[in-house]
Amino acid sequence: MWIHPEEVLLAGALWVSERANPFFILQRRRGHGRGGGLSGLLVGTLDVVLDSSARVAPYRILLQTADSQIYWNIACGSSRKEITEHWDWLESNLLQTISIFDNDEDVTTFVKGKISGIIAEENRGKQGEEQEEDCGKFREAELKMRRLFGMPDEEKLVNYYSCSYWKGRVPRQGWLYLSVNHLCFYSFLLGKEVTLVVPWTEVTQLEKNATLVFPESIRVSTRHTEHFFSVFLNINDTFKLMEQLANIAMRQLLDNEAFAADRSLPKPCKTLKNVSALKRDLDARAKNERYRTMFRLTQDERLDGHTDCTLWTPFAKMHVVGQLFISNNYICFNSREEDLCQLIIPLREVSIVEKADSSSVLPCPVSISTKNKMNFLFANLKDRDFLVQRISDFLQRTPDSSWGDTSPLSLIGHSASSSVPSSSSAESESVHRGRHYHPGLPTASQSLLRLYHQNAAEDLGPKAMKEKMKEEAWKIHFSEFGRGVCMYRTARTRELVLSGIPERLRGELWLLFSGAQNEMASHPGYYGDLVEQAMGLCSLATEEIERDLHRSMPEHRAFQNETGIAALRRVLTAYAHRNPGIGYCQAMNIVTSVLLLYCTEQEAFWLLVALCERMLPDYYNTRVVGALVDQGVFEELTRAFLPLLYEHMQELGVISTISLSWFLTLFLSVMPFDSAVLLVDCFFYEGIKVIFQVALAVLHDNMDALLSCNDEGEAMTILGRYLDNVVNKQTVTPPIPHLHALLTSGDEPPREIDIFDLIKSSYEKFGSLRSDVIEQMRFKQRLKVIQSLEDTAKRSVVGAVSSAFSIEELEELYCLFKSKHMTSCYWGSSSSAAERHDPSLPYLEQYRIDPVQFTQLFTALAPWVCGGHTPSLSTRLFRLLDQNQDGLVNFKEFITGLSESISECTQTHRRTTSLFTDTNQTIHTHTDTQPDFTQTHRHTTRLYYLRMWAKEKELKRETIKDLPRMNQEQFIEFCKTLYNMFSEEPLEQELYHSIATVASLLLRIGEVGKKFNNGSKKSESIDAQALPLDPQGEEGPSEEGSADAQVCRALADAQLEPAALQTSDEEIRDDTSASSYSVVSSGSLQCEDIADDTVLIGGGLRQGSTLDADWSITFEQVLASLLTEPPLVDYFEKKRDIQSKMAACKAQRAVERQISSASDHEITQHSV
Repeated sequence: MWIHPEEVLLAGALWVSERANPFFILQRRRGHGRGGGLSGLLVGTLDVVLDSSARVAPYRILLQTADSQIYWNIACGSSRKEITEHWDWLESNLLQTISIFDNDEDVTTFVKGKISGIIAEENRGKQGEEQEEDCGKFREAELKMRRLFGMPDEEKLVNYYSCSYWKGRVPRQGWLYLSVNHLCFYSFLLGKEVTLVVPWTEVTQLEKNATLVFPESIRVSTRHTEHFFSVFLNINDTFKLMEQLANIAMRQLLDNEAFAADRSLPKPCKTLKNVSALKRDLDARAKNERYRTMFRLTQDERLDGHTDCTLWTPFAKMHVVGQLFISNNYICFNSREEDLCQLIIPLREVSIVEKADSSSVLPCPVSISTKNKMNFLFANLKDRDFLVQRISDFLQRTPDSSWGDTSPLSLIGHSASSSVPSSSSAESESVHRGRHYHPGLPTASQSLLRLYHQNAAEDLGPKAMKEKMKEEAWKIHFSEFGRGVCMYRTARTRELVLSGIPERLRGELWLLFSGAQNEMASHPGYYGDLVEQAMGLCSLATEEIERDLHRSMPEHRAFQNETGIAALRRVLTAYAHRNPGIGYCQAMNIVTSVLLLYCTEQEAFWLLVALCERMLPDYYNTRVVGALVDQGVFEELTRAFLPLLYEHMQELGVISTISLSWFLTLFLSVMPFDSAVLLVDCFFYEGIKVIFQVALAVLHDNMDALLSCNDEGEAMTILGRYLDNVVNKQTVTPPIPHLHALLTSGDEPPREIDIFDLIKSSYEKFGSLRSDVIEQMRFKQRLKVIQSLEDTAKRSVVGAVSSAFSIEELEELYCLFKSKHMTSCYWGSSSSAAERHDPSLPYLEQYRIDPVQFTQLFTALAPWVCGGHTPSLSTRLFRLLDQNQDGLVNFKEFITGLSESISECTQTHRRTTSLFTDTNQTIHTHTDTQPDFTQTHRHTTRLYYLRMWAKEKELKRETIKDLPRMNQEQFIEFCKTLYNMFSEEPLEQELYHSIATVASLLLRIGEVGKKFNNGSKKSESIDAQALPLDPQGEEGPSEEGSADAQVCRALADAQLEPAALQTSDEEIRDDTSASSYSVVSSGSLQCEDIADDTVLIGGGLRQGSTLDADWSITFEQVLASLLTEPPLVDYFEKKRDIQSKMAACKAQRAVERQISSASDHEITQHSV
């Protein structure tokens, strides 16, 4: 490629000149190409270790002048072909022009200007924004990565690092390339080349460790091997990036979501050295994720920046040091000291932002006032003017949202909100009539508990007084720290939460701590419109919801009537419609029931959104991946905190059994309701950390009893009875009977455990758990869980497929099939991979491939090598296998077609069927049941008619007799296909001879069959319907030629020559003899050698005939004719070695890389 001219002082150092003229020199790098000796090996090693650009462009062109000692590098190339094109262009366009210049400086100036103009013109035509953002050094590395590993242009490099790869006990110094979809390593030391490519989707474990053998190394594990990389300049940054890329790959396996660059990121003010746009994208994603997790914000929130500052806390009368975060919708603050102070200010609540007077005590302050009369003072801001300007810009883009106004952030539209009181006017009633959800519903404005307690007499007992004291404590807290989303969140807030949230405030505080309040305020009317869209639709999710409605807390009276059931139905159905990827999962009904007890419908819906999409990610999808991940984290925590108990419980297999139900329902299904709801209070404030703490505390309290257990059932009984007797002695509501406790109660009542004591114990013993540590452990377990699920899916698919292949062969074929699907996710395909992947389908049908991918696999694995006709044969087989005509083939259909063609036990007629027809009909088996007419009983008669009706509904089993007859055009294509199948066979000549014999026999059979089938009908010309077979489109005689003419022309295309004309009657009668056709060598006869109207019929020639519409043959006739030729029978029934073909297919990527590298070493002779 052309490059901006660069000065070169030593033109001969490490380079060899291959061409030269008075102005230009073409050079090749030493060590590139054949030969080079020891100096070439040393130069090649230096280029790899020092990351020289010569590894990317081993050819270059220099500009030279006679009087100057300075050379100018104006072009470089990765191959001889590329650099030769530039050399030829210079000789053709510039050499003659610059030869007339008198001054060497003018030559240099002219050539440099010309080259710069070419580069500017090329850049103008480029559309890729990433290439403009990436620096030249990084683009060179990306080109090197694609050349070394044979990657297409769609594969984007994220970053590259110098490191050592441990191959055995010997470290190989080289370069690690981290692309979006692959981990690659390349090393070249003294002629020893090491190339490694690991797809991220195959990584099962990623660890950073330090041992004596591998100091400060990163271990990358796959199912079959481990790789160690060390000697990184910054191992922490490298490992974080590898974690991100592995997470993206796991998301791809889970949801089939390919990586998409974020185009909304702000561009840097200057190009960062050796940092790609994708690396900036991933760094920004990581920061955004930490920011959203810290403050419980929505997924679309983007962090704009953060800075150190201090916040004046009026409740403590002091300045708190921390960080200020600015995003598109929020201003957030977090203290440097944990739990000291946290603050969230939505921009929709901000009324005034102003710069206060600066002083030595309060430098660079900024005051922010909200609509509810709260004022926040930030100081010690480094760039106050820029910060205020950014906040002002975001405020201008923030709509002045209120509950009564339409917000442009609403996803669907505006409808009345739950905070608006129901109108009693006739107009309002007419608007709400017919809607499933409207403000007039009781659950639209009140929680279920408030509905059922509103008429109850006031309780003045000690428990009720304790509840009122809690309410007063929260009112005092609100007066000091504020109320609503702008409340100061401190250690005092946590203490109040751990003491139990009052029932009257529970819904409000759940919304506040979970972040659901912000999302609900940003989308007014969203829930109501979603309910109207979802209700009435029938799907698998709605069927499961209806089945579980009456199982949701049936012991609570709020769900013993239609009001509670209807509200639960609307919330679950609306969420299933919002998120079809999750739809509905068991345990969602239990959690949603509890939410409805303390919240209105709309509030419960947004709390469910926060749970499923942010606080418990992937918990409620079809494979409960998130719960399985946390189950693995819990096992790891148990091993760290309770090692003795862990070993014993692993032997019993208890942890995996108990933890899933604990996490999915947040203990609501295993603990009395009044106690479990306090854990939900802590969960909304602390997150999943508190669930792990309580689970560990439960195991710790029962350690002695669990260590003495001998089986799983005994351990489950101990834990079940313990949790059944966790009581809340401060509750004011009447106790709700727990069904599990009633079923498992023994003779002697077990001791009661106070829930407050359990929570306090969990914080005292396991309060050292940190959220960031849990997230790190989640990543480690996510790799294991998703890869384990993929292995389970593979075993399920292999077990469900019946074929002639062994289990090991089927597993390898499944991996190849799936890799084709996954490759299309990130390297593009004719159809969207997301459309072809449906997680709701059985494992057997989830992954599907299109015709292009099918052709690639067919070419690599099929036993039939058809030369140029391979795509045609593949297309026919694809149509035959595509039973539902959707243009896609699943694994079962693929194996069906492959096993039919490659199995040893497959009969010849079954293999020939796919060549004979491309029709696709579903085959169903049935049993021929003869009715018993001797019995006259009414019941027997009814069964008889039912059987007859069932037989009518069943499709008749298709046999070879049901296949359609083959006409002339199909017969021609059939002969061509057979010919091309044998082009590379050892018995090629014998097979060609057999084809000729079979073709001649079938011609006669068709002519004879025409007389019996259509004796009274005359042959009709179908010139208008027949497709012209002449590829050149030359004009022939007025009539196209008879059926035998077309067959002969086809055989001529296949390089089969009609034999010499026979004269004797005996020879004419011998239609099937070997002398009917003779096989000639390839290229001895072309299609043009036979005239368009010359055909062979009965050994003679006839001119100017037309296609015979009555000529046809059956598949039975074709099969019988093929069976008369032993070479054809042996060919179709020959056992094929699928193992070698699969090995070749798996090594295809390595072969491509070798070819890619080898092409650069070839020395091609070019004329000057």
